[in-house]
Amino acid sequence: MSAQVAVLGAGVMGETLLSGLIRAGRRPQDLLITERRPERATELRERYGVEVVTNVEAAKQADTLVLVVKPQDMPDLLAEIAPAIRVEQTVVSLAAGISTRFVESRLPEGVAVVRVMPNTPALVDEGMAAISRGAHCDESHLELAESLLAATGRVIRVPEKQQDAVTAISGSGPAYLFFVVEAMIEAGVHMGLPRGTATDLVVQTVVGSAKLLRETGEHPTVLRERVTSPGGTTAAAVRELEDHKVRAAFLSAIEAARNRSRDLAAE
Repeated sequence: MSAQVAVLGAGVMGETLLSGLIRAGRRPQDLLITERRPERATELRERYGVEVVTNVEAAKQADTLVLVVKPQDMPDLLAEIAPAIRVEQTVVSLAAGISTRFVESRLPEGVAVVRVMPNTPALVDEGMAAISRGAHCDESHLELAESLLAATGRVIRVPEKQQDAVTAISGSGPAYLFFVVEAMIEAGVHMGLPRGTATDLVVQTVVGSAKLLRETGEHPTVLRERVTSPGGTTAAAVRELEDHKVRAAFLSAIEAARNRSRDLAAE
């Protein structure tokens, strides 16, 4: 009996998706994963109870192929699996900057391709994935991709032309937040707090603030103003951030990420 889903690529995101699917109720016998290194293949078999196969075997057996490789490795992977691909299969690509047109052009005519931009909080089932339809996708293909990605967090649909912006916001976004967390921890240490104490304070503040944003549905400006008493400590801090043009710096940084995503796609 053929497996329903094959994850091609057993890196961090590939394993994250695999483990999320199993936690969401998928049977290990309905999943395949590909990995060339024998020791890594053994580890995956023992940890998840799934069959580890070659890329070509995965393409022959699975109904849905999830391509989780680095962008620079995508051309070789597509060339390897194309002869085994059937038009009734669905291909889901998680490679940053790789367009659906690029994937479609290297597979048999008519294969449905869905493009996905995930992010690393998927590791803790709090991912944010944006999906876009290819030329041969219908509603069923999008729903299939949503069901897969929902195992590791939230999923939204966007037009493919917005994927570079999505990459800059949510794909790269965790790094911006980690950068801010680093800065806040260093500030705490600078002011005399033990590093462990500063870390606990900052991490829980970030987690709690994110939960407050999500669960209240309030605009971030409203929540910020509630913390900012006139003439108080927060007002003094926010003034410094504005004087140093932190808001403008974030805009420039995110635009730079968007532009780099476009460049990578062109390359």
